[in-house]
Amino acid sequence: MHMNSAAPLYKNHVLLLSHNFFIKDNQAELRLHAHKYDFDIHFFDEVSDFVAAVEQDTGHGLFVIDLDALHNLQADMHDSRKTLMLGELLQRLPGGHSYVYLQSARQGGRFLLQQRLVDSDCLAYAEKPIPNDVLVDKLFNLFVQKKRGDLVRAIVLGGGPGADAGLDQDALLARRVELVHHLDALSLHLRVKEMQPDIVLIQDSEYQRTEALVRVLKKNMEADPVREIILLQRFADPELTRRALASGFDAVMLAGDAGLLAAQLVNRADKIRINRDLIGKDRATGLLNKVGLQRKAQDLIRQAAREGRPLAFGIVDIDKFKTINDSWGHYFGDIVIKRLSLTLTAPLGERDLLSRFGGEEFVLVFWDCTLEEGRGRLDAMRRAFGALPFEVKRGDVRHFSFSGGVAAYPACKSENELFLRADAMLYEAKQAGRDRICSEPAAALACIPPR
Repeated sequence: MHMNSAAPLYKNHVLLLSHNFFIKDNQAELRLHAHKYDFDIHFFDEVSDFVAAVEQDTGHGLFVIDLDALHNLQADMHDSRKTLMLGELLQRLPGGHSYVYLQSARQGGRFLLQQRLVDSDCLAYAEKPIPNDVLVDKLFNLFVQKKRGDLVRAIVLGGGPGADAGLDQDALLARRVELVHHLDALSLHLRVKEMQPDIVLIQDSEYQRTEALVRVLKKNMEADPVREIILLQRFADPELTRRALASGFDAVMLAGDAGLLAAQLVNRADKIRINRDLIGKDRATGLLNKVGLQRKAQDLIRQAAREGRPLAFGIVDIDKFKTINDSWGHYFGDIVIKRLSLTLTAPLGERDLLSRFGGEEFVLVFWDCTLEEGRGRLDAMRRAFGALPFEVKRGDVRHFSFSGGVAAYPACKSENELFLRADAMLYEAKQAGRDRICSEPAAALACIPPR
Protein backbone atom coordinates (compact mmCIF):
# COMPACT_ATOMS: atom_id res chain seq x y z
CA MET A 1 0.00 0.00 0.00
CA HIS A 2 1.35 3.41 -0.94
CA MET A 3 0.61 6.49 1.15
CA ASN A 4 1.40 9.78 -0.55
CA SER A 5 2.08 12.40 2.12
CA ALA A 6 4.52 15.25 2.62
CA ALA A 7 4.79 14.47 6.35
CA PRO A 8 6.66 11.30 7.40
CA LEU A 9 4.35 8.66 8.81
CA TYR A 10 6.70 7.94 11.72
CA LYS A 11 8.44 10.89 13.37
CA ASN A 12 10.72 8.74 15.55
CA HIS A 13 12.97 5.92 14.38
CA VAL A 14 15.52 3.39 15.60
CA LEU A 15 18.80 2.75 13.80
CA LEU A 16 19.81 -0.86 14.55
CA LEU A 17 23.30 -2.21 13.83
CA SER A 18 23.29 -5.99 13.88
CA HIS A 19 24.52 -9.04 11.99
CA ASN A 20 22.83 -9.93 8.75
CA PHE A 21 21.12 -13.16 9.81
CA PHE A 22 19.54 -11.49 12.88
CA ILE A 23 18.10 -8.79 10.63
CA LYS A 24 16.71 -11.34 8.17
CA ASP A 25 15.07 -13.36 10.93
CA ASN A 26 13.57 -10.43 12.85
CA GLN A 27 13.16 -7.46 10.52
CA ALA A 28 9.50 -7.93 9.59
CA GLU A 29 8.30 -8.68 13.13
CA LEU A 30 10.34 -5.89 14.74
CA ARG A 31 9.02 -3.35 12.24
CA LEU A 32 5.43 -4.49 12.74
CA HIS A 33 5.70 -4.06 16.52
CA ALA A 34 7.49 -0.71 16.15
CA HIS A 35 4.81 0.68 13.82
CA LYS A 36 2.18 -0.06 16.48
CA TYR A 37 4.18 2.18 18.82
CA ASP A 38 4.47 4.89 16.16
CA PHE A 39 8.15 4.58 15.31
CA ASP A 40 10.12 2.89 12.53
CA ILE A 41 13.29 0.77 12.55
CA HIS A 42 16.11 1.03 10.01
CA PHE A 43 18.53 -1.91 9.88
CA PHE A 44 22.28 -1.86 9.23
CA ASP A 45 24.89 -4.62 9.00
CA GLU A 46 27.80 -2.34 7.99
CA VAL A 47 29.45 -0.06 10.53
CA SER A 48 30.20 2.66 7.99
CA ASP A 49 26.54 2.87 6.89
CA PHE A 50 25.37 2.95 10.51
CA VAL A 51 27.86 5.69 11.45
CA ALA A 52 26.81 7.80 8.47
CA ALA A 53 23.13 7.47 9.40
CA VAL A 54 23.82 8.46 13.02
CA GLU A 55 25.75 11.53 11.87
CA GLN A 56 22.85 12.61 9.65
CA ASP A 57 20.15 12.05 12.28
CA THR A 58 17.96 15.07 13.03
CA GLY A 59 17.27 14.28 16.67
CA HIS A 60 14.40 11.80 16.45
CA GLY A 61 16.44 8.58 16.58
CA LEU A 62 17.58 5.92 19.01
CA PHE A 63 20.81 4.13 18.11
CA VAL A 64 20.94 0.42 18.96
CA ILE A 65 24.01 -1.81 18.61
CA ASP A 66 23.89 -5.60 18.87
CA LEU A 67 27.30 -6.54 20.28
CA ASP A 68 27.03 -10.03 18.78
CA ALA A 69 27.51 -8.26 15.46
CA LEU A 70 31.15 -7.60 16.43
CA HIS A 71 31.94 -11.19 15.45
CA ASN A 72 30.56 -10.64 11.96
CA LEU A 73 31.65 -7.07 11.24
CA GLN A 74 34.89 -5.90 9.71
CA ALA A 75 36.81 -2.82 10.84
CA ASP A 76 36.40 -1.38 7.35
CA MET A 77 35.61 -2.58 3.86
CA HIS A 78 39.30 -3.34 3.13
CA ASP A 79 39.85 -5.38 6.31
CA SER A 80 39.75 -9.17 5.91
CA ARG A 81 39.09 -9.85 9.60
CA LYS A 82 35.64 -11.14 10.55
CA THR A 83 35.76 -9.73 14.07
CA LEU A 84 35.63 -6.03 14.94
CA MET A 85 37.01 -5.26 18.38
CA LEU A 86 34.77 -3.39 20.82
CA GLY A 87 37.32 -0.62 21.29
CA GLU A 88 37.49 -0.07 17.54
CA LEU A 89 33.70 0.18 17.33
CA LEU A 90 33.45 2.64 20.23
CA GLN A 91 36.11 4.84 18.66
CA ARG A 92 34.21 4.97 15.39
CA LEU A 93 30.83 5.88 16.88
CA PRO A 94 29.99 9.60 16.47
CA GLY A 95 30.33 11.60 19.68
CA GLY A 96 27.49 13.62 21.14
CA HIS A 97 25.07 10.69 20.89
CA SER A 98 23.96 7.97 23.29
CA TYR A 99 23.71 4.31 22.33
CA VAL A 100 21.66 1.28 23.37
CA TYR A 101 23.66 -1.95 23.55
CA LEU A 102 22.26 -5.47 23.20
CA GLN A 103 24.51 -8.21 24.55
CA SER A 104 24.54 -11.93 25.24
CA ALA A 105 24.20 -13.47 28.70
CA ARG A 106 27.94 -14.25 28.61
CA GLN A 107 28.77 -10.62 27.88
CA GLY A 108 26.27 -9.46 30.52
CA GLY A 109 28.14 -11.43 33.17
CA ARG A 110 31.32 -9.40 32.70
CA PHE A 111 31.20 -6.34 34.95
CA LEU A 112 34.19 -4.67 33.32
CA LEU A 113 32.38 -4.84 29.97
CA GLN A 114 29.32 -3.18 31.51
CA GLN A 115 31.57 -0.53 33.01
CA ARG A 116 33.16 0.17 29.64
CA LEU A 117 29.75 0.48 27.96
CA VAL A 118 28.23 2.83 30.53
CA ASP A 119 31.36 5.00 30.35
CA SER A 120 31.02 5.18 26.53
CA ASP A 121 27.87 7.23 25.83
CA CYS A 122 25.59 4.38 26.91
CA LEU A 123 21.89 5.26 27.09
CA ALA A 124 20.93 1.73 28.17
CA TYR A 125 21.93 -1.89 27.73
CA ALA A 126 19.87 -5.08 27.63
CA GLU A 127 20.60 -8.78 27.69
CA LYS A 128 19.55 -11.13 24.92
CA PRO A 129 17.59 -13.19 24.17
CA ILE A 130 14.82 -10.62 24.39
CA PRO A 131 11.47 -11.11 22.61
CA ASN A 132 10.85 -8.69 19.77
CA ASP A 133 7.71 -7.22 21.35
CA VAL A 134 9.50 -6.69 24.68
CA LEU A 135 12.47 -5.02 22.95
CA VAL A 136 10.15 -2.64 21.08
CA ASP A 137 8.28 -1.80 24.29
CA LYS A 138 11.57 -0.98 26.05
CA LEU A 139 12.70 1.18 23.14
CA PHE A 140 9.41 3.08 23.28
CA ASN A 141 10.06 3.78 26.97
CA LEU A 142 13.48 5.19 26.04
CA PHE A 143 11.84 7.55 23.55
CA VAL A 144 9.65 8.77 26.43
CA GLN A 145 12.67 9.28 28.69
CA LYS A 146 14.57 11.28 26.05
CA LYS A 147 11.83 13.92 25.84
CA ARG A 148 12.37 17.26 27.58
CA GLY A 149 8.96 16.87 29.15
CA ASP A 150 6.28 19.09 30.59
CA LEU A 151 6.64 21.59 33.39
CA VAL A 152 6.60 19.93 36.83
CA ARG A 153 4.95 22.07 39.52
CA ALA A 154 5.87 21.88 43.20
CA ILE A 155 4.05 23.55 46.11
CA VAL A 156 6.26 24.42 49.10
CA LEU A 157 4.41 24.68 52.42
CA GLY A 158 6.14 26.72 55.08
CA GLY A 159 7.53 30.22 55.26
CA GLY A 160 10.10 29.90 58.00
CA PRO A 161 13.87 29.64 57.71
CA GLY A 162 14.91 26.91 55.33
CA ALA A 163 11.47 26.63 53.73
CA ASP A 164 13.02 26.31 50.29
CA ALA A 165 16.65 25.88 51.41
CA GLY A 166 17.54 28.98 49.40
CA LEU A 167 16.63 27.19 46.17
CA ASP A 168 17.25 29.11 42.98
CA GLN A 169 13.75 29.28 41.49
CA ASP A 170 14.97 30.55 38.12
CA ALA A 171 17.53 27.73 37.82
CA LEU A 172 14.87 25.15 38.69
CA LEU A 173 12.47 26.69 36.19
CA ALA A 174 15.16 26.31 33.53
CA ARG A 175 15.07 22.58 34.36
CA ARG A 176 11.28 22.64 33.97
CA VAL A 177 10.51 22.62 37.73
CA GLU A 178 8.27 25.45 39.01
CA LEU A 179 8.14 26.30 42.75
CA VAL A 180 5.01 27.87 44.24
CA HIS A 181 4.97 28.90 47.91
CA HIS A 182 1.98 28.44 50.21
CA LEU A 183 1.95 29.63 53.83
CA ASP A 184 -1.26 28.28 55.37
CA ALA A 185 -1.27 24.59 56.31
CA LEU A 186 -5.04 24.47 56.88
CA SER A 187 -5.78 25.58 53.31
CA LEU A 188 -3.06 23.48 51.67
CA HIS A 189 -5.56 20.83 50.53
CA LEU A 190 -7.58 23.53 48.73
CA ARG A 191 -4.48 24.88 46.98
CA VAL A 192 -3.49 21.38 45.92
CA LYS A 193 -7.00 20.78 44.55
CA GLU A 194 -6.87 24.04 42.62
CA MET A 195 -3.32 23.79 41.26
CA GLN A 196 -2.90 19.99 40.97
CA PRO A 197 0.87 20.06 41.60
CA ASP A 198 3.16 17.13 40.84
CA ILE A 199 5.14 17.52 44.08
CA VAL A 200 4.17 18.85 47.51
CA LEU A 201 7.07 19.87 49.79
CA ILE A 202 6.15 20.27 53.46
CA GLN A 203 8.54 21.85 55.94
CA ASP A 204 9.11 19.74 59.07
CA SER A 205 7.88 22.49 61.41
CA GLU A 206 4.53 22.57 59.54
CA TYR A 207 4.22 18.79 59.76
CA GLN A 208 4.92 18.78 63.50
CA ARG A 209 2.20 21.38 64.04
CA THR A 210 -0.37 19.56 61.84
CA GLU A 211 0.46 15.88 61.43
CA ALA A 212 -2.79 15.15 59.55
CA LEU A 213 -1.58 17.14 56.51
CA VAL A 214 -0.53 14.16 54.41
CA ARG A 215 -3.54 12.03 55.34
CA VAL A 216 -5.89 14.83 54.29
CA LEU A 217 -4.13 15.09 50.93
CA LYS A 218 -3.86 11.36 50.24
CA LYS A 219 -7.29 10.16 51.39
CA ASN A 220 -9.04 12.39 48.88
CA MET A 221 -10.58 10.01 46.33
CA GLU A 222 -9.43 12.33 43.54
CA ALA A 223 -5.82 12.44 44.75
CA ASP A 224 -3.29 12.06 41.95
CA PRO A 225 -1.48 8.69 42.42
CA VAL A 226 1.66 10.02 40.68
CA ARG A 227 1.98 13.07 42.97
CA GLU A 228 4.82 12.88 45.50
CA ILE A 229 4.54 14.39 48.98
CA ILE A 230 7.97 15.08 50.49
CA LEU A 231 9.02 16.18 53.98
CA LEU A 232 11.75 18.83 54.15
CA GLN A 233 13.89 18.28 57.24
CA ARG A 234 16.24 21.01 58.40
CA PHE A 235 18.20 18.54 60.54
CA ALA A 236 18.45 14.75 60.48
CA ASP A 237 15.92 13.30 62.94
CA PRO A 238 15.44 9.51 62.54
CA GLU A 239 12.37 9.41 64.81
CA LEU A 240 10.63 12.22 62.89
CA THR A 241 11.58 10.52 59.62
CA ARG A 242 10.01 7.21 60.72
CA ARG A 243 6.85 8.99 61.87
CA ALA A 244 6.58 10.94 58.62
CA LEU A 245 6.98 7.88 56.40
CA ALA A 246 4.44 5.97 58.49
CA SER A 247 1.94 8.82 58.10
CA GLY A 248 2.14 8.70 54.28
CA PHE A 249 5.04 10.85 53.07
CA ASP A 250 6.66 9.44 49.92
CA ALA A 251 10.14 10.64 50.82
CA VAL A 252 12.15 12.76 53.25
CA MET A 253 14.83 15.21 52.08
CA LEU A 254 17.31 17.31 54.01
CA ALA A 255 16.85 21.02 53.34
CA GLY A 256 20.28 22.14 54.49
CA ASP A 257 22.09 21.92 51.15
CA ALA A 258 20.32 23.93 48.43
CA GLY A 259 22.31 22.39 45.58
CA LEU A 260 21.72 18.83 46.75
CA LEU A 261 18.01 19.45 47.30
CA ALA A 262 17.66 21.03 43.85
CA ALA A 263 19.38 18.02 42.24
CA GLN A 264 17.02 15.65 44.06
CA LEU A 265 13.97 17.67 42.93
CA VAL A 266 15.12 17.60 39.30
CA ASN A 267 15.59 13.82 39.48
CA ARG A 268 12.14 13.42 41.01
CA ALA A 269 10.66 15.64 38.32
CA ASP A 270 12.23 13.49 35.58
CA LYS A 271 10.73 10.34 37.09
CA ILE A 272 7.32 11.99 37.37
CA ARG A 273 7.43 13.06 33.71
CA ILE A 274 8.24 9.53 32.59
CA ASN A 275 5.46 8.05 34.73
CA ARG A 276 2.96 10.60 33.47
CA ASP A 277 3.91 9.93 29.84
CA LEU A 278 3.65 6.16 30.27
CA ILE A 279 0.28 6.49 32.02
CA GLY A 280 -1.14 9.39 30.02
CA LYS A 281 0.01 8.75 26.43
CA ASP A 282 -1.44 6.59 23.67
CA ARG A 283 1.40 4.36 22.53
CA ALA A 284 0.19 3.99 18.95
CA THR A 285 0.30 7.73 18.21
CA GLY A 286 2.21 9.32 21.09
CA LEU A 287 -0.80 11.57 21.77
CA LEU A 288 -2.57 12.02 25.09
CA ASN A 289 -4.94 9.21 26.04
CA LYS A 290 -8.11 9.56 28.15
CA VAL A 291 -6.17 9.77 31.42
CA GLY A 292 -3.69 12.30 30.09
CA LEU A 293 -6.39 14.41 28.45
CA GLN A 294 -8.49 14.65 31.60
CA ARG A 295 -5.63 16.05 33.66
CA LYS A 296 -4.41 18.43 30.95
CA ALA A 297 -7.90 19.67 30.08
CA GLN A 298 -8.71 20.37 33.71
CA ASP A 299 -5.44 22.30 34.05
CA LEU A 300 -6.26 24.31 30.92
CA ILE A 301 -9.76 25.13 32.19
CA ARG A 302 -8.27 26.41 35.46
CA GLN A 303 -5.81 28.56 33.52
CA ALA A 304 -8.60 29.88 31.31
CA ALA A 305 -10.62 30.81 34.39
CA ARG A 306 -7.68 32.67 35.94
CA GLU A 307 -6.83 34.55 32.73
CA GLY A 308 -10.37 35.08 31.44
CA ARG A 309 -9.72 33.22 28.16
CA PRO A 310 -12.17 31.15 26.09
CA LEU A 311 -11.60 27.52 25.07
CA ALA A 312 -13.02 25.49 22.19
CA PHE A 313 -13.39 21.75 22.75
CA GLY A 314 -13.72 19.50 19.70
CA ILE A 315 -14.37 15.80 19.17
CA VAL A 316 -13.72 14.17 15.79
CA ASP A 317 -14.47 10.66 14.59
CA ILE A 318 -13.33 9.02 11.33
CA ASP A 319 -16.34 8.31 9.14
CA LYS A 320 -17.16 4.66 8.38
CA PHE A 321 -13.97 3.46 10.06
CA LYS A 322 -15.27 -0.10 10.47
CA THR A 323 -15.70 -0.27 6.69
CA ILE A 324 -12.07 0.87 6.26
CA ASN A 325 -10.84 -1.90 8.57
CA ASP A 326 -13.10 -4.54 7.00
CA SER A 327 -12.14 -3.57 3.44
CA TRP A 328 -8.36 -3.15 3.74
CA GLY A 329 -7.41 -4.60 7.13
CA HIS A 330 -6.55 -3.28 10.58
CA TYR A 331 -2.96 -2.46 9.61
CA PHE A 332 -4.28 -0.06 6.95
CA GLY A 333 -6.76 1.33 9.51
CA ASP A 334 -3.80 2.07 11.82
CA ILE A 335 -2.15 4.02 9.01
CA VAL A 336 -5.31 6.10 8.51
CA ILE A 337 -5.34 6.89 12.24
CA LYS A 338 -1.64 7.88 12.22
CA ARG A 339 -2.09 10.16 9.22
CA LEU A 340 -5.10 11.79 10.86
CA SER A 341 -3.03 12.38 14.01
CA LEU A 342 -0.38 14.11 11.85
CA THR A 343 -3.05 16.26 10.18
CA LEU A 344 -4.52 17.32 13.52
CA THR A 345 -1.11 17.96 15.11
CA ALA A 346 0.35 20.18 12.38
CA PRO A 347 -1.67 23.41 13.03
CA LEU A 348 -1.84 23.17 16.84
CA GLY A 349 -0.62 26.00 19.04
CA GLU A 350 1.77 25.52 21.96
CA ARG A 351 -1.04 25.46 24.55
CA ASP A 352 -3.56 23.46 22.51
CA LEU A 353 -4.27 19.83 23.42
CA LEU A 354 -4.79 16.75 21.23
CA SER A 355 -5.81 13.32 22.46
CA ARG A 356 -6.52 10.01 20.84
CA PHE A 357 -9.51 9.35 23.04
CA GLY A 358 -10.07 5.81 21.83
CA GLY A 359 -10.17 3.90 18.55
CA GLU A 360 -10.82 6.36 15.74
CA GLU A 361 -11.99 9.18 18.04
CA PHE A 362 -9.84 12.25 18.82
CA VAL A 363 -10.35 15.21 21.15
CA LEU A 364 -8.87 18.69 20.68
CA VAL A 365 -8.84 21.66 23.04
CA PHE A 366 -7.99 25.06 21.52
CA TRP A 367 -6.57 27.69 23.89
CA ASP A 368 -7.89 31.27 23.76
CA CYS A 369 -10.36 30.26 21.08
CA THR A 370 -14.08 31.05 20.71
CA LEU A 371 -16.68 28.56 19.58
CA GLU A 372 -16.80 30.04 16.07
CA GLU A 373 -13.01 30.10 15.77
CA GLY A 374 -12.76 26.53 17.02
CA ARG A 375 -15.36 25.35 14.54
CA GLY A 376 -13.43 27.06 11.73
CA ARG A 377 -10.08 25.55 12.80
CA LEU A 378 -11.58 22.08 13.03
CA ASP A 379 -13.18 22.46 9.62
CA ALA A 380 -9.82 23.44 8.10
CA MET A 381 -8.38 20.22 9.57
CA ARG A 382 -11.33 18.27 8.11
CA ARG A 383 -10.62 19.64 4.65
CA ALA A 384 -6.88 18.92 4.96
CA PHE A 385 -7.52 15.30 5.95
CA GLY A 386 -10.10 14.86 3.18
CA ALA A 387 -7.49 15.97 0.63
CA LEU A 388 -5.00 13.22 1.61
CA PRO A 389 -4.72 10.46 -1.02
CA PHE A 390 -4.66 6.86 0.24
CA GLU A 391 -3.57 4.30 -2.35
CA VAL A 392 -5.35 1.22 -0.99
CA LYS A 393 -3.92 -0.86 -3.80
CA ARG A 394 -1.88 0.03 -6.84
CA GLY A 395 -3.86 2.43 -8.98
CA ASP A 396 -6.78 2.65 -6.49
CA VAL A 397 -6.68 5.95 -4.60
CA ARG A 398 -9.30 6.73 -1.96
CA HIS A 399 -10.08 9.71 0.25
CA PHE A 400 -11.54 9.48 3.75
CA SER A 401 -13.31 11.94 6.01
CA PHE A 402 -14.16 12.69 9.61
CA SER A 403 -17.06 14.35 11.41
CA GLY A 404 -16.73 16.67 14.39
CA GLY A 405 -18.59 18.43 17.17
CA VAL A 406 -17.50 21.56 19.05
CA ALA A 407 -18.37 23.05 22.44
CA ALA A 408 -16.91 26.05 24.28
CA TYR A 409 -15.78 27.29 27.67
CA PRO A 410 -17.08 29.25 29.59
CA ALA A 411 -20.53 28.32 28.22
CA CYS A 412 -19.70 24.79 29.43
CA LYS A 413 -17.93 24.97 32.78
CA SER A 414 -16.22 21.60 33.23
CA GLU A 415 -14.24 19.12 31.15
CA ASN A 416 -17.09 16.61 31.47
CA GLU A 417 -19.71 19.14 30.38
CA LEU A 418 -17.56 20.19 27.41
CA PHE A 419 -17.15 16.56 26.35
CA LEU A 420 -20.87 15.77 26.58
CA ARG A 421 -21.87 18.88 24.60
CA ALA A 422 -19.22 18.31 21.89
CA ASP A 423 -20.16 14.63 21.69
CA ALA A 424 -23.82 15.59 21.16
CA MET A 425 -22.72 17.90 18.34
CA LEU A 426 -20.63 15.08 16.82
CA TYR A 427 -23.79 12.95 16.79
CA GLU A 428 -25.58 15.78 14.98
CA ALA A 429 -22.80 15.85 12.37
CA LYS A 430 -23.09 12.10 11.79
CA GLN A 431 -26.87 12.32 11.49
CA ALA A 432 -26.61 15.25 9.06
CA GLY A 433 -24.60 13.18 6.58
CA ARG A 434 -21.04 12.96 7.99
CA ASP A 435 -17.94 14.84 6.74
CA ARG A 436 -18.92 18.06 8.53
CA ILE A 437 -18.45 19.99 11.80
CA CYS A 438 -21.41 20.83 14.03
CA SER A 439 -21.82 23.12 17.03
CA GLU A 440 -24.34 25.32 18.73
CA PRO A 441 -25.78 28.02 18.76
CA ALA A 442 -27.63 29.43 15.71
CA ALA A 443 -29.21 26.80 13.46
CA ALA A 444 -27.88 28.53 10.34
CA LEU A 445 -24.33 28.31 11.65
CA ALA A 446 -24.65 25.05 13.59
CA CYS A 447 -23.14 22.79 10.96
CA ILE A 448 -20.40 23.41 8.45
CA PRO A 449 -21.18 21.08 5.55
CA PRO A 450 -18.50 19.59 3.29
CA ARG A 451 -17.11 21.77 0.52
